[in-house]
Amino acid sequence: MTTTTTTTTTPPRTEPGLRERKRIATQQAIEWAAIDLVNRLGYDHVTVDMICEAAMVSPGTFFNYFGSKEGVILGPKPPPLPDEAVAAFVGGEGSHVVADLVTLITAAIAAHDPDIDLSHARRAVILATPGLASREAARMAELEEGLADIVLQRFEAQGRRVETTPDLADEARMVVLLATSVLRFALPNVHPDAASDSFRESLEHATALLHRLIRTGLDA
Repeated sequence: MTTTTTTTTTPPRTEPGLRERKRIATQQAIEWAAIDLVNRLGYDHVTVDMICEAAMVSPGTFFNYFGSKEGVILGPKPPPLPDEAVAAFVGGEGSHVVADLVTLITAAIAAHDPDIDLSHARRAVILATPGLASREAARMAELEEGLADIVLQRFEAQGRRVETTPDLADEARMVVLLATSVLRFALPNVHPDAASDSFRESLEHATALLHRLIRTGLDA
């Protein structure tokens, strides 16, 4: 049997300009201040004014970045996937939709060079705060539904329809769950002190393992 595999690539990194560097620095200062205060005082005892004072920003600046105390702890929503990347995925001819979806998400995440320390610290606070954990779960469910819609678009582009395959939407959700499981595998393999290069490498390693499993399964 001939198999088609997708090679994981990440877009070349471009250095942000001065204005963008200042924006990132301000945002991260606010996020770190909030997380530090919550770790020391507890979520319910921290106010926006306290975060502003610790981050040395005005309330106006705070609300330019985050709409609430909850928002700064949960962090900004991931940016939308680029239209051209979604179009390439939907029109993809590869037979391995899970691997292709992992590649799509991986490229989007790696392109933004996430702060690994901040991601780990934020995750710890969210898991320790029940209200935030449920809110984060709801937000993730929303994101996964959006990805499932994209997978359904790919199925439809291949001529598959809900009318002839009643559980096609369930299949799309299964694809998303499998893809996000690969990403969850990658995250624990990044040390909290790792640089963004290690984050990229971990994601690419997880995707390479998925492709290996696919090839092995088909050849078995």
